[in-house]
Amino acid sequence: MIDRLRSLATGWTYLVPVLAVILLAFTWGRDLPGAVVAVVTLVLAGAVLAAVHHAEVVAHRVGEPFGSLVLAVAVTIIEVALIVTLMVDGGDKSATLARDTVFAAVMITCNGIVGLSLLVASLRHRTAVFNPEGTGAALATVATLATLSLVLPTFTTSKPGPEFSTVQLTFAAVSSLILYGLFVTTQTVRHRDYFLPITRQGEVIDGDDHADAPSARTAMVSLGLLGLALIGVVGLAKGVSPTIEDGVAAADLPHAAVGVVIALLVLLPETIAALRSARRDRVQTSLNLALGSAMASIGLTIPAVALASVWLTGPLVLGLGPTHMVLLALTVVVSSLTVVPGRATPLQGGVHLVLFAAYLELAINP
Repeated sequence: MIDRLRSLATGWTYLVPVLAVILLAFTWGRDLPGAVVAVVTLVLAGAVLAAVHHAEVVAHRVGEPFGSLVLAVAVTIIEVALIVTLMVDGGDKSATLARDTVFAAVMITCNGIVGLSLLVASLRHRTAVFNPEGTGAALATVATLATLSLVLPTFTTSKPGPEFSTVQLTFAAVSSLILYGLFVTTQTVRHRDYFLPITRQGEVIDGDDHADAPSARTAMVSLGLLGLALIGVVGLAKGVSPTIEDGVAAADLPHAAVGVVIALLVLLPETIAALRSARRDRVQTSLNLALGSAMASIGLTIPAVALASVWLTGPLVLGLGPTHMVLLALTVVVSSLTVVPGRATPLQGGVHLVLFAAYLELAINP
C-alpha cells in the first residue's frame, strides 16, 4: 500500500515533462490569451519541479558531491536558457537582464538558501556543522567569479558605461569557464572528501543512509525525462515571458525585478532540496547546492551570454551599481565569517536572511 501511494505521488514527475513538450508544440510562436498563459504557467512550474526531481534521482545514483553538481548544473541550464530566450526578443530593455538574473541568483543562493539552511539545521540540531575547507573553496570561487564578471565592468574604461569590451568579455567568459572547471575537478576528483557531509565529531559521511540508490535503469529514465523537462521549461518560459514583463511594468517595479522573478522561479526547487538536506543534518550538501548554484550561475551564464552577444543586438550591461556592490561585498565578508568556524548557530542564519531581505527590498525600492 505504501509503495502504491509513493508511486502515485511521484507519477506526476513522469507525466509533466511529456505534457510540457506537447504543450510547447501547440503554443510555440503564438500570442497566448490569459487563460492559456495560466495553464502554461502551471505546467511550467510543474516542469521545473519535475526537472529537479529527476536531477535528484540521477544525483542519488551517482552520490555526493556529484549529486549536488548534477542538480546545480541542471538548474543553471534552465536559468541560462531563460535569460538567452528573453534577451533574443528584449532589445535594449533586456541589456541588464543577464546581470540582474545572475546577481539575483548569487544573493538568493548565498544569503537566502544558505541562511534558511543554517537556520533550519541549527534550530533542529542546535548547531549546523559543515566542512570549512570545501565550503571556503566554493565561496572563494564564487567571490572571484562575481567580482570579475559583475564588478569590474563598472570600472573599466575601454567602453562607455558599465560594459566590457569584446576582448574583456571574452577574457571574463574564458576565465569563468576555467575557474568553474577547476572547481569541479577539485570537488569531484582531487579533494572530494572536502565536500562530503560530516558528523558532529568531524568524521566524513561517505554515503547516503536515508534510502537505497535507484537502479541504473531508473537513473537513465530520469536522465531522459530531465532533458524533456528542460526543453519544456525553456520553451514555455519564452511563451510567458511577455506576461512576466507586463506584470512587472503594471506593478510599477524596476525592470531588474524581471531578473529576480526568473531567479526565484528557477531556484525554488533548489531551495527545497537544500532545506531537505538541512533537516537531515547534511548541511554540507545544502551548502554544496547553494554555492554550487551560485558558481554555475556565473560560470556558465556569462560565457553563454558572451557567445549569444555575437548575434544579439543592443548593449550587454554587466556592471553592478554602487548599492549592489555594497551588498555583494557585505555578503562575501559575512559568508567568510560564517564559513571559517565550520559550524553555525541560528544567529548566522538570521544574518544571511536579513541580507537577503535587504536585497529584495532594494530590488523593489532602489
